[in-house]
Amino acid sequence: MKLSTRLTKIAEQIPTGSRLADIGSDHALLPVFAMRKGIITEAIAGEVNVGPRDAAQRQVNEAGLKEKINVRLGNGLAVIQPGEVDVVTIAGMGGVLIVSILSEGIDKLAGVQRLVLQPNVGEENVRRWLLEHDWFLSHEQILEEDGRIYEILTADRLPDASTQNQQLYAGITLTARSTDHQVNDYHVDQDSLLRFGPYLIQEGSAIFQHKWSQEINKLEKVAASTGKSENEEAQAKSAAFRQQLQTVKEVLVCLQKDKL
Repeated sequence: MKLSTRLTKIAEQIPTGSRLADIGSDHALLPVFAMRKGIITEAIAGEVNVGPRDAAQRQVNEAGLKEKINVRLGNGLAVIQPGEVDVVTIAGMGGVLIVSILSEGIDKLAGVQRLVLQPNVGEENVRRWLLEHDWFLSHEQILEEDGRIYEILTADRLPDASTQNQQLYAGITLTARSTDHQVNDYHVDQDSLLRFGPYLIQEGSAIFQHKWSQEINKLEKVAASTGKSENEEAQAKSAAFRQQLQTVKEVLVCLQKDKL
């Protein structure tokens, strides 16, 4: 089976020997791949609609894995029972929807030790939910595939997650040295770390910089559009967008100069 780079990277975050629940399983590609690779011992593939559920069941049947992968119809985490799985993957949805799935099914996460989440947009919402519910963000990846940029967030249930999260989001200082050897410092606070990703911002990869360069263009358009209105609420939104814009620019300047 040929898996996309995105799904392959998600599979790499599943510990060997895990029992997996893949929510919104999309033809059960991930659980079938993980089972064939010997990563998981059993799996649940959840789908909310009948058509995708049937497609997932066909994939599982063709792979000869219907005894190992249970395809279920249901909304979000409703397809699992507490203690039934160790790892939950949710990929290819918006961050707000992922947060909604986690919140509505939070009781079903009993016994789950790892979440591997890949929001298409709204990554900040997912990081904030993890922080507020004492899941430690242990790993982040950013990749580009078929012209789209994806972030994969791995979170673990740890006894000292709250303490580790405090350290992770305590804020960092980016230090950049320019060509004339001047040192420029920029403090990145918790809100910004939630937006950029605490690991991704420190790596400062080319893909990360490309993503946020694109975001600058979007923010400039939105700030300009809302700024045209004399409405107080619109003006406040414009100011907030301009503040975000300034933060992104400062971070990118630091990262680009640091590479000089």
